[in-house]
Amino acid sequence: MLAVLVAAVVALMIGLLGTPAYMKFLVKRGYGQIIRDDGPTAHHTKRGTPTMGGTVIIAATIIGYFAAHLSTSFLGNRGYAEPTASGMLVLFLMAGLGLVGFLDDYIKISRQRSLGLRSRQKLAGQALVAIVFAVLALRFPDEYGNTPASTAISFVRDTPLDLAFGGTLAGTALFVIWANIMISGTSNGVNLTDGLDGLATGASTMVFAAYVLIGIWQSNQNCTGALNLNCYDVRDPLDLAVVAAGGMGACFGFLWWNAAPAKIFMGDTGSLALGGALAGLAITTRTELLVIILGGLFVTITLSVIIQVASFKSTGKRVFRMAPLQHHFELKGWQEVTIVIRFWIIAGLFVAFGLGLFYAEWVVGAL
Repeated sequence: MLAVLVAAVVALMIGLLGTPAYMKFLVKRGYGQIIRDDGPTAHHTKRGTPTMGGTVIIAATIIGYFAAHLSTSFLGNRGYAEPTASGMLVLFLMAGLGLVGFLDDYIKISRQRSLGLRSRQKLAGQALVAIVFAVLALRFPDEYGNTPASTAISFVRDTPLDLAFGGTLAGTALFVIWANIMISGTSNGVNLTDGLDGLATGASTMVFAAYVLIGIWQSNQNCTGALNLNCYDVRDPLDLAVVAAGGMGACFGFLWWNAAPAKIFMGDTGSLALGGALAGLAITTRTELLVIILGGLFVTITLSVIIQVASFKSTGKRVFRMAPLQHHFELKGWQEVTIVIRFWIIAGLFVAFGLGLFYAEWVVGAL
């Protein structure tokens, strides 16, 4: 529990105090946001706002994680002194996708255009990072044989639906594909949500908080220590809670500067990294389908884009005034702050419902 607290506090302070220093650096270099001409006209006033703020979120999360390990080592808790395979893999996924987003943001800024990496280049970068993560996640078994991920599809724990039904090699290949779908979907979902000041940051903070609770609960009810039939076979649940706490603290600190009127944007650097971290936590905590509910706001906004495109291509008509969904309400005359707060409420309800399902499954299984 101390490690969770240290990771959250350190990441929070870095996000809160490090962001203004990074903002000065970006302004000095002239790294400002490029606004698309086909977006809401109200957004044109945001042109030139420092972007790539996701760099601070990534750095704060990683530093918070290692600070937690250093603190527990200093206090003599040798059993938790070393970073785990699960925690390191989630951080790798976060940083790797953040790098793809950073390249996208840098090209936009350096070439003064709204288009960064081409779609194929961006997807290729995301796929490369996701493949490396997926392959490594099926390795590094602990003394009980648990690896960071498993080939079984999971909801609140592994289900009987195992992708390795055709053998280990086929199972690995199918898991890589499944992990790619999850990681791409989650990272792009957060990316689409990041259209209004503080919206994606606040929603991500809530989902990270949920994974702090899930990791702590799984650690307390882990099959290596809990003698009951409803325990969790998760390799490093407490360390995953520490990673989630770092992400939560980093987002909270960054939100101080990203809330309306935003002084800095996270850019694709942040949105892809946050989505990757959430997907990584879902895979390693065996809650792959539960993240669809926990991140219900991201899913809803992504569906609005899919519906809009499908409707326009098939009928020539638009369902929404503009997609993603948040811009539809902007064009209806809603104030940006109103949209953000109401969407935060929706995000909180999704998180509460997801946590309720997680706990209810344990209660029912324990009866």
